[in-house]
Amino acid sequence: MWNSFQNHYHSDNKPIVALSTGWFNKKSRCLNFINIHGNGKTVRAMVVDECDSTMGCDSDHDYQPPCPNDIVDASKAVWKALGVCESDWGNLDISWSDVN
Repeated sequence: MWNSFQNHYHSDNKPIVALSTGWFNKKSRCLNFINIHGNGKTVRAMVVDECDSTMGCDSDHDYQPPCPNDIVDASKAVWKALGVCESDWGNLDISWSDVN
């Protein structure tokens, strides 16, 4: 996962996420950890980027549409830690909280 704020690539083998714009909260959660609860398990992941809910469909956003307002875009390490089958990666009802 690319971190546009550090110009750094993070491996999908590490538990990392991008949060939708509102949850990203003007970078206040960048490089902080959150707990993700889903599938009866909990995993701690670092927030490394924003999934832009306000802009998209241009070269700066790889021509991707804007993200919905309630997205936690997770690395494969997060999916594995939650025990989700690979065929189901990408959509799971979760809750999350900041790690203090």
